[in-house]
This record gives sequence, structure tokens and C-alpha cells, in this order.
Amino acid sequence: MTPTQQAFLSILRAALHGGEDYPDISADQWPELFRMAQDHKVLPLVFETVHLRLRREVPELAAAVRGQVRNLVILQTLRTAEFLELWRALEEAGVTPLVVKGVVCRQLYPKPDHRPSSDEDVLIPPEQFPLCHEVMTRMGLTTTEPDPDAAWEVPYRREGSPLYIELHKHLFAPESDTFGGLNEFFGDPFRSAAVLEVQGTALRTMHPCDHMTYLIFHAFKHFLYSGFGIRQICDILLFAREYHAQIDWEWVRLSCRSIRAERFAAAVFAIGVRYLGFDPVEPWDTIDVDELPLLEDVLSAGIYGSAGEHRLHSSAITLEAVAAQKQGKAPRSGLAAAAFPAAASLEGRYPWLKERPWLLPAAWGSRILSYLLEPRTPGGSTAALKLGAERRALLKQYGILE
Repeated sequence: MTPTQQAFLSILRAALHGGEDYPDISADQWPELFRMAQDHKVLPLVFETVHLRLRREVPELAAAVRGQVRNLVILQTLRTAEFLELWRALEEAGVTPLVVKGVVCRQLYPKPDHRPSSDEDVLIPPEQFPLCHEVMTRMGLTTTEPDPDAAWEVPYRREGSPLYIELHKHLFAPESDTFGGLNEFFGDPFRSAAVLEVQGTALRTMHPCDHMTYLIFHAFKHFLYSGFGIRQICDILLFAREYHAQIDWEWVRLSCRSIRAERFAAAVFAIGVRYLGFDPVEPWDTIDVDELPLLEDVLSAGIYGSAGEHRLHSSAITLEAVAAQKQGKAPRSGLAAAAFPAAASLEGRYPWLKERPWLLPAAWGSRILSYLLEPRTPGGSTAALKLGAERRALLKQYGILE
């Protein structure tokens, strides 16, 4: 890791535990450090920890970042208030939703609104979708999903508002060959729901054992795509600490083992122990794993692996390898996998594939064109192929690929 990355982790450790013990930062390191914090969506956490020293050493930068942080916190405060209003309307109408991630994870931090969430994830029984959709639209939210009745996940926004809802009928896409089977691990989460009070509103969420498993599985899913950021690791570690006694850890470990994520999860917890100041968690501390390669991938990925087009393109190579292994086939070459991925892995970039899968060749053509153009810009197709090969090797290192 670079000195700035090491300083970033030290500051984040202090932020998570309410301390002030972090190394000296040189004037030329501060901009890069704040860029990393922004990429990983932890800028308010980092700034809150360093602002006194920053004001003394680099007052101009302190003033600029303070304004940015203030806006982020205000937006999050508004987003939370509007979400709680929507939640109450859903429950009054007879909807029985569960909230996952988002506001649940924010409550684990010293100052919840300093952990921004771009959206709130809400899980509902599929049969309640018509009623839920009626309430959402009555509350001024609209969706761009062309067929919300058929979609497993429906996004909603409100014009002129920071509120963004991802409404789930399932935790993972049921039609996905790679991830659809993960839904089976959660049984009926509505029957075992827990209650979390946020600003006087009682929110229903998954039982801590289910939620812990989901947080790991969700990070694992993004790891198989193009990567995930340090904030997801912080969420997992804080959740594990807060709800440790309510979690069946052996069940979580066996669940991770069954999807080849056991060593991945062990590396996540090892990062917490060795870099972020958390206590060891059984049974993960009994697994001998080198966490540094995962940490380096996480730090370079940004939030949800979105740091650069070449990283997003590389996801076709890793997903191709995972899908081929599940089917008992040999994976295609990196170039073939990157240029001609399956439709399911392209729906995020080309949403129209959900409705018109026969247009997959057009999506392939668009990707190939971007590959031809990218070498003229930093991080072109060669970088994507190289990163894809490196990340495929990383999956092998953690036992995900054979």
C-alpha cells in the first residue's frame, strides 16, 4: 500500500472508534486522501476526525472540504427524514416492508448521517408490490423501470428530492445463474424480522443473523463483479460487533463456505483486526488467510467497484469465470469474455436488455466500440484485460475459483 492509503486506513480506524491516533499527513497527501475518502463515500467520517489538524495546517483546503461535507450531511439528513415519512405511509397502508443495509448500517456509526447512503433498500413480499407501488406513487415517487410488475428490483425517485428507493421483491436477482440461488439462504425473513428504532420510528429489518449473512453476500456479489469499497467492510465489522451475541456464527460460516466465500469473509474480518482496530471474531480468526491482496483490491475499487471504466469492463472476465465453473465448463479467454459477456452481466449498463434480450449483439457491439476507443484514453482496453486477469487470479487465491 502507498503511504497515503496507510494514512487513510489509520484515520478511518480513528473515526470508527472515536480516537485521534493517526500519523502525520504532509500537505501534498491531503488532496489524495480526501479523493480516496470521496471515492469510498466516507468523506464526512474522515473529515470529522481530521478537521482540527487540517484547519491548522491547510486552512484553505479545510474550508473547501468542510463545505462539501456540510452539503453531504444535510442531504443525508433530508434523505433520512423523507425515508421515515415514506416508511410510515407504507405501514399505515398495510405494507409490511423490511429495510436492509442503508439506515440500519448508519445507526452503527458514531454520527449516523456522517455515513452517507445514496439510496435506501426496502424488501417487500412480492404479493404486496401493487399496494406498495400505489403508496410510493401517491407519495410523489416515480420509477423508470419499464415493467415494474415483472422486475425483481424497482428503483423510485422523487423529483427535486434526494430520496432514492430501491424496492426489492427478492434480495438477489432470481434469474441470475450466479446469484439467484443466494435467496435460498434467507428463508422467510419477514417471519423472523427484528425492530430498529430510528428517530422515533420503528423500522422492521432482518434478524441480525440473516442481516450479517446478507451484508457478507452482498459484498461478495460486488467482489465477483468489479469490486467493492472499504465502507462495506466497515459496515460488516460494525454490525458484527453490535450484534455479535445474536448471530449464529457457525451457520454464517457454513453458508459462506457453501458459496465458496469462506476465505473471502475471513479476509474481510482479518482486515478489521489488522488495519481497522476491531477484535477478532470467531470462527473467522481460525482461518489462515492473507488479507492484503483483498485490501489492495478494495482500496483501488472505490465504492461498489466503480473506480474507472477499465474496472467495470473487467467484471465480464471474473463473472465469466465464475459462471463457467458453476456449469462445469472451462472459461473463455479474457478478451472473449470481456467483449461478449452474458446479457445478465450487461443489464446494469444497458437496461433495455431486460426487455429486449435479443438485442444482446447490439450491446456487444457497443462494448467492442468502447474497447476500440479506450486505448486513446488512460486505462483503456489493455488495462481492463490486465485487471480482469489479475482479479481472476485473486478469486483463485481466495478459493472462489479452482
